[in-house]
Amino acid sequence: MKSQIVLALDTSCDMLCCAVGRIARPNSFEMLSTHDHLCRRHANEELVNSAIEALADAGLTMVDVDAVLVGRGPGSFTGVRIGIATAKGLACGLNKPLVGGSTLDATAWTAWQAGVRGKLAVALDAMRGEVYPGIYELDESGVHRTFAAETVQKADACVAEWASRSDSGELQLTGNGLIKYRDRFEKTGLDNVLAESLWYPTGAALLAASCPELWVTLCADDVEMRAPASGQLQHDGQLPVGSQPDAPAPGQLQPANSSLANPRPGNPALVLPVYTRLSDAEENERQRLGMAQPTSVAVTGVADELAGLHTQLRPMSINDVEQVTALEREAFAGAAHTPWSRTMFEDEFAQPGRTWWIAHDRGEIVGFAGGMLAGDTLELLDVAVSPSRRREHIAARLVARVAYDGHVLGAQAITLEVAELNAPAQALYKSLGFEKVGRRRKYYRSGEDALIMTASLPLAEVGSAAIRVREADKPAHGDKTVSCAPRDPVPGEPAPDEPAPGGDSVLGGSALSGVPARRDAAARERIAAAGPLVLGIESSCDETAMAILDGTGRVLANVVATQIDFHARFGGVVPEIASRKHTEAIVGVFEETLAEAGAALGTTPLTPADLAAVGVTAGPGLVGALVVGVAFAKGLCGATGLPLIAVNHLEGHLLANLFATPDLEPPFVASLVSGGNTMLVHVRAWGDYELLGATIDDAVGEAFDKVAKALGLGYPGGPIISHLAAKGNPRAIHFPRAMMHSGDYRFSLSGLKTAVITYIQGENRAGRPINLSDLAASFEAAVIDVQVSKARRAVDECEVDDFCVGGGVAANPELREAYQREFGRRGVRVTVPPLKACGDNGAMIALAALRSYRAGLFADLSLDAAPNAKLDVWTCDYPPVAQPW
Repeated sequence: MKSQIVLALDTSCDMLCCAVGRIARPNSFEMLSTHDHLCRRHANEELVNSAIEALADAGLTMVDVDAVLVGRGPGSFTGVRIGIATAKGLACGLNKPLVGGSTLDATAWTAWQAGVRGKLAVALDAMRGEVYPGIYELDESGVHRTFAAETVQKADACVAEWASRSDSGELQLTGNGLIKYRDRFEKTGLDNVLAESLWYPTGAALLAASCPELWVTLCADDVEMRAPASGQLQHDGQLPVGSQPDAPAPGQLQPANSSLANPRPGNPALVLPVYTRLSDAEENERQRLGMAQPTSVAVTGVADELAGLHTQLRPMSINDVEQVTALEREAFAGAAHTPWSRTMFEDEFAQPGRTWWIAHDRGEIVGFAGGMLAGDTLELLDVAVSPSRRREHIAARLVARVAYDGHVLGAQAITLEVAELNAPAQALYKSLGFEKVGRRRKYYRSGEDALIMTASLPLAEVGSAAIRVREADKPAHGDKTVSCAPRDPVPGEPAPDEPAPGGDSVLGGSALSGVPARRDAAARERIAAAGPLVLGIESSCDETAMAILDGTGRVLANVVATQIDFHARFGGVVPEIASRKHTEAIVGVFEETLAEAGAALGTTPLTPADLAAVGVTAGPGLVGALVVGVAFAKGLCGATGLPLIAVNHLEGHLLANLFATPDLEPPFVASLVSGGNTMLVHVRAWGDYELLGATIDDAVGEAFDKVAKALGLGYPGGPIISHLAAKGNPRAIHFPRAMMHSGDYRFSLSGLKTAVITYIQGENRAGRPINLSDLAASFEAAVIDVQVSKARRAVDECEVDDFCVGGGVAANPELREAYQREFGRRGVRVTVPPLKACGDNGAMIALAALRSYRAGLFADLSLDAAPNAKLDVWTCDYPPVAQPW
């Protein structure tokens, strides 16, 4: 193999590491340039430009890069994610392998490269009074770990442990944890501290630490033909004469477009941060359950993507027992399994070490599963799905959720018994990674044997299992929700690892794995005629979404990976979990989007070379979530030379109305209502927005969620409340209409939310049953009355003939109808986006980006997330460009 150019990056701490090296042998490299510098809290602004400058210093450009190397931490969670998301964007743009290295190891190599030998103790700052510790042996051959995996430890505990070692006098200390805790170490005699200049990783040290893995990856990658980057070399998707794409092994299911299903070395989807601990929400749950905190965390969750529009997961409660018992009888009627009784379910809630989850569709329980912790093994006790709701991935999601709980609680494996003749259930468990390990003779009352199956935790296959979609189940073209769990098998159908009769489609998405497929001249012409093609990236909250629009505004692909199931148990979005899941999902969503767009154009998956620009939500939103999307977009643009376009999330929701009314033109009044925003906007011109008023406390969507949580209905609350309200009396309970007559355009939802919760508590104390439908309808009516009243006044005052709605709550059917009723009789046209465009999606971001592209409004690669961005100061002058969805 010829020498290879590697771009190395690390932003795990205040030192921004950036270097370029050449690797020609397994254990050595040549440094070509370095661009390391201290960069506190500005890594996202400086990283991509630093990489470009480092390459320029070496006389190179992005097209010369053969692999990207990134530090995975441990370190600042946000810092690590900035580096990894940027590196993923670079690798995807270049279509080159990505390798992850240890920041802890790199810090040790910094000392080695400075001539330090002997025993080295590294303590990196983990904040919260904690450090990431590691002890190494340094000799002439290199750096050697004396531990297995990175961990986190209280600083005082680390001091005490190192001071008590028999070789404590030999330890040489380094690491940026010494900035805070040096005096604590020195007070115990651990005073052999290296110079402060050696306390950080460097790009050269990261290369040294990762050289062997890089060599293996590059050797594996060297045999594959790879597409050059956009903006550097032209790529038409054709193979060299005589070359063939890799074929799957006989009998092996090979998803055509799944990065996770292609675990080749260097797959960018598989490079994830080293966190060492769970999110605060998960740690608090462990404390509530009386469990010890783990010292190392391999995963933060599973791919609990939505299988249907409304089906959600939540923990089972004692109030669910009646429905669960009825479902148990229905699901196992005539089966070998003896159905559990109501008493058995009730007894479960008094037992420790249990985890039970239900799947519900707007309040109706359609499935459940539960497990019991026994030492370091989780025993799966029961799984049931309503016969009418099978084939919807529900059982797989429930098992994955219970398995995740077991892993969080310390289980290393999961085990179960399944009837020998229940082939569909066995196929489901096999697809999740279970293997047959034994048999229980005549285990069931019918005399049938039970097979014992087990799997290691975490379930490795949950995030990569391929999914077949029956033709009747396929979503409409251009709108797909990514789902990573296999659907429930049914009798007579092939197991998940067998080819489906008739060649049914397999989901996934990798335009980057292996060699590109051949494109004919007609396909190339279709792509050229459709241009400019613009990619939109959305990651402002809990959904990783991307879309591609053609030059007319037509949606070629719209992919959403949602995290709703994962956040449901906490009753709302957990920002840290959202950020982690974005980092996990973003490459898969990107690849799926390219594949979808290629299919829409009748060709192979698109490549970055086919795109004209990349738009990304820069704000407002959750800062940690925004950072992932922005960093990935900048990496992609930095690698390819594509223009970068910053999009305001709120403006995206405004522009989503163009998918319903293409001729919509300002001036008009718009209501933006979602989980994070409630406001009225006077759109005087595209890009000229006057904020008339906004909520002073809770947003509408937030109020729906909190009321649903108080009623134990699950998260998100909007669809559930809306479904119940449709069957209720909106005048049954009088709730306050706060600020309806305030004379301005401000809103307040906090008082209404409190009034509803107070009503619930009062009825519970009095022992009176609550009519959920009437309560939901009365609450919804109180919200809508205020929204419509203030919107009517704004339309009159601004003297406009158009009114629009945007945001997730715009999907509420009663709100949509109320606006139509009110303004229809006034001769005001009402526009609401298509339901698929109400929630967060990449299509609205791509549309905003397309308009900016037409106007030549581009962002610099120093763009950073703007979590508090305002709509009324985000001004742009757009020419009209939009077509129906």
